[in-house]
Parts: sequence; C-alpha cells; structure tokens
Amino acid sequence: MNSAEAVIRPARPGDETLLHRLIAELAEYERLAEEMKATPDDLGAALFGQAPVAEAVLAEIDGQAAGFALFFTNFSTFVGRPGLYLEDLFVRPAWRGRGIGKALLLHLAGLARQRGYGRMEWSVLDWNEPAIGFYRSLGARAMSDWTVFRLDQAALEALGS
Repeated sequence: MNSAEAVIRPARPGDETLLHRLIAELAEYERLAEEMKATPDDLGAALFGQAPVAEAVLAEIDGQAAGFALFFTNFSTFVGRPGLYLEDLFVRPAWRGRGIGKALLLHLAGLARQRGYGRMEWSVLDWNEPAIGFYRSLGARAMSDWTVFRLDQAALEALGS
C-alpha cells in the first residue's frame, strides 16, 4: 500500500473513542502512558464541544484508522499571524513506512496555507530519531535555541494559592 490509498478526513463526533485509542497507542510509544489522563469525553468536548479548542484528522486505509494528527491554532507576535501547532502526529506501527505520516503533514501544511497561517510548529522527543529524520527530510528545522517549559495542573494550582 502507498500514501495514495490513504484518505485524510477531519475527525467528527463519534470518533472520540477511536482517537482516545490512537492517543493511548502514541503515549505508549512515547513511553508516557502514565501521563495520559484524557478520556473520550474530554476529547469530545475539546474537539466538538460548544467552544472547540483543537482539531484532528484521521488517516484511513480501507476504512481502518492508520494514524491521526491533532492540532490547534497558536499565534506568533513576530510574524503577526496565527500558526498551526501540531500537538500529536501518530501512525500505527503496521502502517509506518507507507507515506501516511507525510500525507498527514502535507494535509496540515495545506490547511495552514489555506487559512493564511504564518507557520507550523511542533515538538518531538529528543530520542525519537526516526521522527527527527523524517521532519528534517521535509524541510523542517529544529529550534535548538528554544527550551520548552511547562506548568502542569499541580503547578498551576500551586500558583493560584
């Protein structure tokens, strides 16, 4: 099979359980399964609720989910335009090496262009050499001068006291 056989479609209500399963597979691959707290209901609210905060697309081959991408809009004050932030990109192991990851990224790049976004960004774990090589092959560059910081829920609560 090749990427021409992959159909990329927007996630829709009813896909919450499938997306949850794919995200769990991603968390396992990234060795972060213990950090996954999201439920299908959380995903439904975030993607399809009254005020959606993210979007997702699914890559399907013959009706089977081969992968997904979940993303949201951010904003660059330097560029003066919104951007697309890719939170997750995942292709199931059985489907890797068939152009599905590239098809997902090209689809998102097309959305970013259509929407007039100034850039597209994402993070990758520093040990994930296959992903890093893949992203570089597409012309992406590592932002090695930047360090990601995070306040988790416990830290946010502590700051609110």
